[in-house]
Order: sequence, then structure tokens, then C-alpha cells
Amino acid sequence: MISSYLLLFAVAFGAATLLPFYSEILLVSQLREGLHPGWLWLAATTGNTLGAGVNWWMGAKLVQYADRRWFPARKADIQRAQNWFARYGKWTLLMSWMPIGGDALTVVGGMMKVPAPAFFILVGIGKGVRYALVIIGLAAF
Repeated sequence: MISSYLLLFAVAFGAATLLPFYSEILLVSQLREGLHPGWLWLAATTGNTLGAGVNWWMGAKLVQYADRRWFPARKADIQRAQNWFARYGKWTLLMSWMPIGGDALTVVGGMMKVPAPAFFILVGIGKGVRYALVIIGLAAF
């Protein structure tokens, strides 16, 4: 039983990085199997938030290589993302739950040196709300 929650944690962790994982599919499957929604929410939210921390770390550490040829993003794209983030601020991390662009926000949060406590609180709230809505939505149907 505990292995089911650990599996969801691991998949949610991977889904928050650039890996092609989809934790909501596993979450819904496990809910239908009758696993406890609260524990599933905790496993998914914690895993996904900590996975976003990997992105934050990569953004903070790897931006120094942005001028290298092999770097996957162009300098102009990085500057545009940083300008956008500077304009709207760390509160945009509440949108890190979004399927498109959410992971990029966490990388930019690292590039912009958002302090770890603020990062993890804001990202955790956003991702926690997303998983809560999935659980509540499934219960409604």
C-alpha cells in the first residue's frame, strides 16, 4: 500500500522536471482503486513540488552557461523570460501547476534567485491546489 503512494510521489517528482511524466493519470487511477485521497494529495503535491525544486536549482546553476553554444535556450529567450518574471514577480510561481509553461516558470524562478522558502511555498500552493482540484473533480463525477 505504501508503495503506491511512493510511486505517485516519484511520478509526480518526475512530472515536475522536464521528463515526460503525467502524474494526474496515476493519481486518478489510484483514486479509483480506493487509495486515501488525502495521502494521495500529499504524495503528489510533495513529489511535484520537490521536482520543481530541481528545476529551480538548474535555473540557478546553469544560467551561467547561457552564452555557450550547446545551451538549449537562446540568450534573447532567457532575457525575455527574466524580464517577464521581473515584471510580474515571484507570485507567478503560483501558476507553476500549468501543464504548459509551469515547469519553465520554476526554472526562471531559479535564474532570478527566488529564495528557496518563498519558492517552495508558492510552488507548493499552486501544485497543491491543482491536485486538490483533480481529486475533488473526480469525486464530483
